[in-house]
Amino acid sequence: MTARDAAGAGHTAVVGHGDLVARDRRVVWHPYASATATAPLFGVRSARGVRLTLTDGRELVDGMSSWWAAIHGYRHRVLDEAARTQLDAMSHVMFGGLTHEPAVRLAETLVAITPAPLRRVFLCDSGSVAVEVAIKMALQYWTGRGHPERTRLLTIRRGYHGDTSGAMAVCDPDAGMHHLFSQLLPRHLFAPAPTCAYDEPCTDAHVAPFEELLARHAHEVAAVILEPVVQGTGAMRFYAPAWLARVRELCDAYGVLLIADEIAVGFGRSGELFGCDHAGISPDIMCLGKALTGGYLSMAATLCTDEVAAGVSDSPAGAFMHGPTFMGNPLASAIANASVELLLSSPWRARVAEVSAGLRAGLAPAADLPGVADVRVLGAIGVIETREPVDMAVIQPLLVDLGVWVRPFGRLVYTMPPFVMAPADVATLTGAMVEAVARTT
Repeated sequence: MTARDAAGAGHTAVVGHGDLVARDRRVVWHPYASATATAPLFGVRSARGVRLTLTDGRELVDGMSSWWAAIHGYRHRVLDEAARTQLDAMSHVMFGGLTHEPAVRLAETLVAITPAPLRRVFLCDSGSVAVEVAIKMALQYWTGRGHPERTRLLTIRRGYHGDTSGAMAVCDPDAGMHHLFSQLLPRHLFAPAPTCAYDEPCTDAHVAPFEELLARHAHEVAAVILEPVVQGTGAMRFYAPAWLARVRELCDAYGVLLIADEIAVGFGRSGELFGCDHAGISPDIMCLGKALTGGYLSMAATLCTDEVAAGVSDSPAGAFMHGPTFMGNPLASAIANASVELLLSSPWRARVAEVSAGLRAGLAPAADLPGVADVRVLGAIGVIETREPVDMAVIQPLLVDLGVWVRPFGRLVYTMPPFVMAPADVATLTGAMVEAVARTT
């Protein structure tokens, strides 16, 4: 037997045998995790409704919607059927020079439900890619309009926009997770994060630092990019809609594009269909993802106005220079159509309001804990902010033992449950979060 044969034989002997977590640790590298140090890890056998069933038989109430995407829960019959039906036609076909019904229908739907000026839809692979596409659109737009010097972006601190290079460059450079790559990234402009909370008034003083920075650099700024109303992974902060409305006014006044990163909160998560709806504004470019397919497949979309599309097309290239291999994937498009239609045909506002009320009531006792700095809720988002970072090696197994799946990070023990979660399950979820924080902080 040759060395190659022996290696192949050894490999065959390993595959499919032994404990799932042990096998995982030998070959898999998980997100935001070390490849050498062990961290809590749990095998999942199945998922249905709002519950995950682990390989050891335990059932967990899912408080994360699989990173905020599975808004309808798991194994929804409508989405399952959409996938099966589309598989009978085609699972994929390239989008260069070809088109198909699921993608066109999805683009038509997105144009119909987003703010009116957004008329063009670029379908892509993931949220980070949607941000990359938005940034490239903005830069190419200004080249097409005769201002190639406009190459910088202005954003706000505590923001998060993804893990690819362009997206990392507009995440918080100090408090974010990408400072290790600072020498690789372009230098953009960072205004202070809004200090007026969601339910607080917004004054000129609140907006002044942002306006001062924009005024100084408007001649070189291509676009402002931010998460509307809810800053997600960077902070889980909720800021005043009036602040966002003022930013729209300032972008118009200084002739700068506005990019709204709606990936985390789009499709009802904040209590409105889109974060921009809280302020009654329309961006020039909007990024969508996560809940777009109800958590079934990775897909995202970047929408823009006809003016942006024309500027990009008038650039020397004569075309937008981006083209993902799986752009407009028919299977993902079909499921996205089913997911969006399912959401819009459901009493989603009432469901989100019910979940929100349950989160407020259930998380309220955490405010009295000495280790807690703040408790806040907006729509189907609930946050316990601790005074010190939580120990994931301790709190994660404890939450599982308490019967829930919640994935904290830093000082944030938060939940974004499926919209279809019943009040009793919300109570189980919040009770476990409060108990876990009480026992570990």
